Amino acid sequence: MADRVLVIEDDQSIAELIRDYLEINKMEALLAMDGPQGLEKAMESDPDLIVLDLMLPGMDGFEVCRRLRAHTQKPILILSARKEDIDKIRGLGLGADDYVVKPFSPGELIARIQAHIARYRRLTTAAPAGSPDGIPAERENVIRIRSLELGSESHRVRIRDSEVALSGKEFDILHLLMGRPGRVFSKEEIFSRIWGADVQGDISTVTVHIRKLREKIETDPSEPDYIQTVWGVGYRLRA
Repeated sequence: MADRVLVIEDDQSIAELIRDYLEINKMEALLAMDGPQGLEKAMESDPDLIVLDLMLPGMDGFEVCRRLRAHTQKPILILSARKEDIDKIRGLGLGADDYVVKPFSPGELIARIQAHIARYRRLTTAAPAGSPDGIPAERENVIRIRSLELGSESHRVRIRDSEVALSGKEFDILHLLMGRPGRVFSKEEIFSRIWGADVQGDISTVTVHIRKLREKIETDPSEPDYIQTVWGVGYRLRA
């Protein structure tokens, strides 16, 4: 069954361009030209990924993103001409998985769409029976640092015996930091390792994801005990 992508974009020429590239790559495209229509189609069709413009008639993309996140964890990729850091931080903070600035490369956009769908599917695919998490004990690689546990195979994270839900990128960043406790990673290195060295993007994305991670695993995110900032250098996981 072909992956289904909903494109919420009021510029018809851009929407049709994205649709053409999706169809060339054997994906099904649904189009919506304003915020309310996009929200309705997302609820009805349950797409595998949503491409979302910000400057939409009827309801802006920020509000659409906020409402979508209350109902689905499917990947949301913001595609916007707004390139200010505050817009990127706000969009990612509302739960978007990625932010691409117009003008964009259609080929790169398709590559990001495919990567997000694959990552979401990998994180949510039901595991085979055989253990409480569906992962045989001999296969599961669990990293434990004090009260924080990360299962590399099951993609599950527990803090103080409670499971926390992380997005794909949040999990990947935490996995990177927990794999080398005490080692400082710069924002540039984190971005390169998690998003890919050949991907053009804004490293402020890393700051947003670190903040969201802290909100989920720290007792007091303003005084983090696990993910520490090394000013002027980057971040490390305190052993």
